[in-house]
Amino acid sequence: MNYLTFHSYDKFLYIIFTKKLKVNILHYQKEFLNYLESKNWIAEPKNLYEPIDYILKLGGKRIRPVLTLMAADIFSGDFKKALPAALAVEVFHNFTLVHDDIMDAAPLRRGKATVHEQWDTNTGILSGDAMLILAYQYFENYDPVVFQKLAILFSKTALEVCDGQQLDVDFETRNDVTIPEYINMIRLKTSVLVAAALQMGAIVAETSEENAQLMYDFGLNLGLAFQLQDDYLDTFGDPETFGKQIAGDIIENKKTFLFLKCMAIANEEDQQKLAFFFKQKLEDNSIKIAEVTRIFELYEIPALVKEQINKYTEKAFETLEGMKIDTESKQNLKNFGLWLMNRSV
Repeated sequence: MNYLTFHSYDKFLYIIFTKKLKVNILHYQKEFLNYLESKNWIAEPKNLYEPIDYILKLGGKRIRPVLTLMAADIFSGDFKKALPAALAVEVFHNFTLVHDDIMDAAPLRRGKATVHEQWDTNTGILSGDAMLILAYQYFENYDPVVFQKLAILFSKTALEVCDGQQLDVDFETRNDVTIPEYINMIRLKTSVLVAAALQMGAIVAETSEENAQLMYDFGLNLGLAFQLQDDYLDTFGDPETFGKQIAGDIIENKKTFLFLKCMAIANEEDQQKLAFFFKQKLEDNSIKIAEVTRIFELYEIPALVKEQINKYTEKAFETLEGMKIDTESKQNLKNFGLWLMNRSV
């Protein structure tokens, strides 16, 4: 099944179960936000902790903590015991955003000044470091066996995210990046945290090792599909619904799947054009965006990206078959994957 193409009846069914699913997601989001807001982040010295309070209140969909709560609910029926682990995931994710914004010299995050802009670079670095430590502290809410499993997974994931970030930086100055290398980079930078968020919920629920690993595999593949879809939407999405600047990857010369695939199959002339445009930093990017987009469309890159999105979505759904959970829970996870993969395109 092509998960980005629905006939009218499929769309009707999709809307029905998505509405039901959205209610559950909104419930998890509400409970998590209540828990988040119950925490007093500001302590002395204020210049260390006020930036933490600031970034955590900037908003966002809170998808990663929702995944932790959802997994705990599926395996134990009690998502509230996963709230500390969910908060650890969210604090860590925002720590990575603070440091990423410094590395990218980004002025805005969710429409507001980034931490290093609101304060300064040194404050952003130190407050980010403190967030990483705070994230670990939330695992102390669990007994030693669960704590150890969470800490081991978290340490592995945190290091992998750093690996992915470094590869992303390295790719900016390389002209020989391959598609497998790119997939590995987004696996490390993005997917492993999605996978870990789900597995943490399974660990807190104290389900079997097999279930926990399958939940991780589900998240890993879904995370890859999600990032590839993000690549697609960056160029071909609706500016009103995407939530980010359209063609930002083209402007910033990011070697995404779209660029790499096009370079692999385009003729020599178009390869040279792409290579030329992806070396340019311009004041006015309108011609660059139009020409690169035209070349992508010429070689049917949108359809090829969708094939990859569908491939990883299918791989995610295949892991559900081995999970020792009821049919309704499997369907809920599948519905969540479909909901996540059907942002406006």
